[in-house]
Amino acid sequence: MLNPWFWLAPAGSVLALVVAWLFYRNMMAQDEGTPRMAAIALAVRKGAMAYLRQQYRVVTVIFLCLTVLFAIMAYVLKVQNGWVPFAFITGGFFSGLAGFFGMKTATYASARTAHAARQSLDRGLRLAFRSGAVMGLVVVGLALLDISAWFVILNQFYPPSEGPGSLVLITTTMLTFGMGASTQALFARVGGGIFTKAADVGADLVGKVEAGIPEDDPRNPATIADNVGDNVGDVAGMGADLYESYCGAILATAALGATAFSAAGGSAQMNSVLAPMIIAGIGTILSVIGMLMVRTREGATQKQLLGSLARGVNSSSILITVISAAVLHLLGLPNAWGVWGSLVTGLVVGIVIGKSTEYYTSHGYRPTVAIAEHARTGPATVIISGIGTGLISTAIPVSMVSIGTIMAFLFSSGFSFTNLSMGLYGIGIAAVGMLSTLGITLATDAYGPIADNAGGNAQMAGLEKEVRERTDALDALGNTTAATGKGFAIGSAALTALALLASYLEEIRIGMVRIGTTAFEVGGRTVETASATLQELMAHFDIHLMNPLVLVGTFIGSMMAFLFCGLTMQAVGRAAGRMVEEVRRQFAEKPGIIRGEDEPDYARCVAISTRGAQHEMVLPAALAILVPIATGIVLGVGGVMGLLLGGVAAGFVLAIFLANSGGAWDNAKKYIEEGNHGGKKLADGSKNPVHGAAVIGDTVGDPCKDTAGPSLNILIKLMSMVAIVMAGLTVTFHLL
Repeated sequence: MLNPWFWLAPAGSVLALVVAWLFYRNMMAQDEGTPRMAAIALAVRKGAMAYLRQQYRVVTVIFLCLTVLFAIMAYVLKVQNGWVPFAFITGGFFSGLAGFFGMKTATYASARTAHAARQSLDRGLRLAFRSGAVMGLVVVGLALLDISAWFVILNQFYPPSEGPGSLVLITTTMLTFGMGASTQALFARVGGGIFTKAADVGADLVGKVEAGIPEDDPRNPATIADNVGDNVGDVAGMGADLYESYCGAILATAALGATAFSAAGGSAQMNSVLAPMIIAGIGTILSVIGMLMVRTREGATQKQLLGSLARGVNSSSILITVISAAVLHLLGLPNAWGVWGSLVTGLVVGIVIGKSTEYYTSHGYRPTVAIAEHARTGPATVIISGIGTGLISTAIPVSMVSIGTIMAFLFSSGFSFTNLSMGLYGIGIAAVGMLSTLGITLATDAYGPIADNAGGNAQMAGLEKEVRERTDALDALGNTTAATGKGFAIGSAALTALALLASYLEEIRIGMVRIGTTAFEVGGRTVETASATLQELMAHFDIHLMNPLVLVGTFIGSMMAFLFCGLTMQAVGRAAGRMVEEVRRQFAEKPGIIRGEDEPDYARCVAISTRGAQHEMVLPAALAILVPIATGIVLGVGGVMGLLLGGVAAGFVLAIFLANSGGAWDNAKKYIEEGNHGGKKLADGSKNPVHGAAVIGDTVGDPCKDTAGPSLNILIKLMSMVAIVMAGLTVTFHLL
C-alpha cells in the first residue's frame, strides 16, 4: 500500500495544471489591442504552429524507429526491460505536449502584453509573467502526472511487498522514460535554436546593421520569422528541456534511494523513493503562491524589476526549505536532518548560480556595462570583452556546484566518504531541491520571449513611444531571466548527471543478472551480483583513472561537448547565411519595402528558417544518441563511465560560458539602445557606430546563448539516459 504522503505529488500536478488553465483563460480574456496588433500576432502564431507541426513529424519518425529498436532489444534479444518501449514513448509525448501548451500560450500572450503595457508597466509585467507561468506550471504538472502514473502502475506489477528488489526494478524502469523526454528535448532545443537564431541574425545583420532600420521594424522581411523563433526556441524548446531535467532529477534520486535503503527495506526504502516526488509536489504548490506575489510599480529600474521576480522565487524557496524539513522527518528517513541539509544545499547552489548569472548578464551591473563601453572602440573589443566576461563567469557556478556536491554528499552520508550510496542519494536530493520550485523559476524564463515578442508587436504596430520603452524594459529583464534560467538548468543538469552515473551502475547490475551473471570475482572473493555494492561493481569493471578505457572515454565525452557546439553553431551560420541572402534579395528587388510602400514576403523567411532547422538538427541529435551506444559496445562499462564524466565536466563549464557571454552581449546592446553612449542614432540622425558594434556582438552571442549553450545540458543528460537504456546491450556485447 502506498504511503498517503505520496498523493502530494499527483495533488501538486493537478493544482499546477488547474492554475495553468486559469492563467491561460485570464490571459485570453484580455484585449489583444488594435487590428494591426492582432494581425501581427496571428502571423507569428501561424508560423510557430507550422514549424512545430513539421518538427513533430520528424521527431515522430525517429521515435518510432527507436521504439522498434527497444522492442527488439527487450523481446528478441532479452537484454532490456519490457517496459522500456512504452516508457520511452510516454516520456517523449509529455515533453512535447508541455512545449506545445507553453508555446500556444506565448503566441497568444504577446499582443495582449503589448496592449497591457499601453496602460502600465505593472500590467504588462504581470500579464507576461503569468503567461510564462503557464509554461512552468504545465511542465511540472505533466512531469509529476507522468511520474505518479508510472509509479502506481508499476507498483501493481512489482509489489514492494515481494522484497526490496521490487522498488529497485520499478525506479530503474521509470528512469528509461527520461530518455524519451531527453530525446524530444534535444530536437526541440536544437531545432528551435537553429530556427530562432537564423532569423535573428539575418534580421539584425541586414536590417539593423546594413539598412539602419530599427529592431522589429515591419519593413524587415525576417521580423516575423524572428518573432516565431523566440517561441519555438525559447518557449517550446526550454519547456521540453526543463521537463526532462525535472524528471531526470526526481527519477535518478528515487532510484538511488531504492538502492541506498535496500538493506533496510520496508518503509525506509519506500519513503526514500517517495521523498523526491513529495518534495516536488510541495514545491509546485509553493511555486503557485510565489507567482501571485510578482508585481511592480511604474517607472521601475532593471534592479527593481528583477527584485519583483526575485520576491516570488525567494519566497517559494524559503517556504520549501521549512516545509521539507518537516516532511522528511514525518517520512521517518534515516539521517533525515542530513538529507534535509543536502536539499537545502541544492537550493542555495541554485540561488547563487542565479544571482551570479544575473550579475554577469544584467546591464544593471558592471560587467555588461563594461562590454557596452568597449563598443566605443569597435566590434572586435566588444567580442573580446564578452568572451572574457563569459569565461570569468564560469568560476562561481562551477565552484558552487563543486562545493554543493561535496556538502550534499557529506550531509546525507553522515560526513563519511565511505557511505557511497547514501552520499550519492544526497547529491540527487540536492538536484531535486534546486528544481523543487521549477514552476516559478521556469515562469521567469518563459516570460522573456513573451516580453520580447510584445516589444516586436509594439514596434510593428507603430504604438506610442512610451509603450515601446516599457516593452524594452520588460525585454531587457527577460534577457537576464532567460540567462538565469539557462544557468539554473545547466547547474541542475550537472548535479543530476552525477546522480545518473550511479543509476547507470545499477542498470548494469540488472543487465548482468538478466544475462545470467549472478556472481563475479573481486579481490579473490566471490560477490553476489544482486547484493554487490557500487564499489564492488566499479572494481569488477576496473573503473578508475588509470584504466585507459576510462581515460579514452573521458576524452570522447569532453570532445562531444565541443563537437556538439561546433555543429550547432555551424548550422546557425549556414541557415543565417541563407536568411541574409533572402532579406538582401527582397530589399534589392523591391526598393519600395524600405520606403514602406511594398509589403515584405514574411512567409518565405519563415520557410527558410523552418527548412534549415529541420535539416540541420538531425546530425547533432543523432550523435548524442549513437556515441554512447558505440562507446558501450567498443569500450565497455569503463569507457561509458569515462564518457559521461567527461561530458558533464566539459559540457557544464562550456554551457555556462556560452550562455553568459551571449546574455551579456545582448544586454550590452540593450543598454546602448536605452540612450547610453549615444543610443541607436547620433544627433544628426546618422547611424551610431557604437550601437552597430554592440549589434555585431549581440549577433555573435545569439547562437551561443540560445542554441549551443542551452543544448549542452540536454546533451549531458541524454548521453546518460542513452547509456542507462543501453546498459543491457553494453554488458552483453562489449568488445574490450
